Amino acid sequence: KYLLVFDFDETIINENSDDSIVRAAPGQVLPDHIRQTFREGFYNEYMQRVLAYMGDQGVKMGDFKTVYENIPLSPGMPDLFQFLSKNHELFEIILISDANMFGIECSLRAAGFYSLFRKIFSNPSSFDKRGYFTLGPYHSHKCLDCPANMCKRKILTEYLAERAQEEVEFERVFYVGDGANDFCPSMTLTSADVAFPRKGYPMHQMTQEMEKKQPGAFQATVVPWESAAEVARHLQEVLKK
Repeated sequence: KYLLVFDFDETIINENSDDSIVRAAPGQVLPDHIRQTFREGFYNEYMQRVLAYMGDQGVKMGDFKTVYENIPLSPGMPDLFQFLSKNHELFEIILISDANMFGIECSLRAAGFYSLFRKIFSNPSSFDKRGYFTLGPYHSHKCLDCPANMCKRKILTEYLAERAQEEVEFERVFYVGDGANDFCPSMTLTSADVAFPRKGYPMHQMTQEMEKKQPGAFQATVVPWESAAEVARHLQEVLKK
């Protein structure tokens, strides 16, 4: 069995869903006083303030849901998911995302692919009694390279350990992502594994830089993609072998 790990924003969907929800804000913009509170590495906290503002403006659950349901999938992603649906007994599929549970579930259900995923790891989110959309951090960690609320490497290594205890060993791990926070977990991949960074995005640039600076330090095979159909083709080749 193979483990397939997906990121969500700008990987499964073709946008950053945190930016997308601004479409539900009055005038589809955020005021400067909110935007200026953003600090590098504390995006989750920043989004909590964005959502509080939107709640104050009367943006409701249905408004958010509509936005999430209409975010386009990345090029070729429907092809990849169709391929995985046909071969689902060979792949265990999980999603690790710094977005939020509500948004991911809305998007995947609307696209018809929610049931493909064995587990989704993302920041907890819900609607409080005022009807405000609230967001929390996923966990705390000691990784210096990742945002304060989530280290995907920690999530992936804990998941693999938990599955090993349940006597599930994976022949290979495939990781499909785009961001800097996808580079951290892909550093744990072995030479049997494959990293699929989206072409021209931070994860891809970081694998290239590492290859220049420390050849061989990044162990996984790197297969960059512009269309997720390329990921499907690669996985097809793997299955033929």
